[in-house]
Amino acid sequence: MYSFYFGNLLLPVTPQKLQIKVKGANKTLTLVNEGEINFLRLPGLTEISFDAVLPMLGAYPFSGEFHRPDYYLSAFEKLMTERTPFQFIVSRVSPSGALLYDSNIKVSLEDYTVTEDATKGPDVTVALSLKQYVDWATKTVTVTKPTPESKPVVKEEKPRDTSTKPTAKTYTVKKGDCLWNIAKKYYGRGADYTKIYNANKDKIKNPNLIYVGQVLTIP
Repeated sequence: MYSFYFGNLLLPVTPQKLQIKVKGANKTLTLVNEGEINFLRLPGLTEISFDAVLPMLGAYPFSGEFHRPDYYLSAFEKLMTERTPFQFIVSRVSPSGALLYDSNIKVSLEDYTVTEDATKGPDVTVALSLKQYVDWATKTVTVTKPTPESKPVVKEEKPRDTSTKPTAKTYTVKKGDCLWNIAKKYYGRGADYTKIYNANKDKIKNPNLIYVGQVLTIP
């Protein structure tokens, strides 16, 4: 079983195909009398693409509350207009309930194409293109005006350290899990399960009912 998440937004129908392209940035150079060489560089930004089906009438067997296509289309539009990067997560679980592996990458929504084909029913198909997002920051420099006795001095001001900024973890529910045990694992106290429940109310309707393959945010 596969589950696709745009941040905390679970896509209603698992896409049939997922394409992940890791772009190389190597450059071929031609040296005098030596011929071509391959100059190796760090890889470029990863690109992700797939088609998502948004059911109009809720005819597909998916978990969670049913939303019409406009609910998801509004979310996609908001990600682009507000220029908000988000975590793209693919959770993979075997038929027996064993966790296989997750894809978890910070991305931006580059573009999407909405298609409605009357010959294929009322459902809406959206072709989505994502690109890996890398956090970055500008540098500030101060230039000291030279005097007849001195040379100009350029001083770089280091950006504020954000290495201690708290980051949210994710946990994929496995067979036999409950919020109490998950809270005990992360916080040392099962009674703190309400922290996890409150952070995942969009996915958990009843704290006593969680399902294999759900990706929970651990605050």
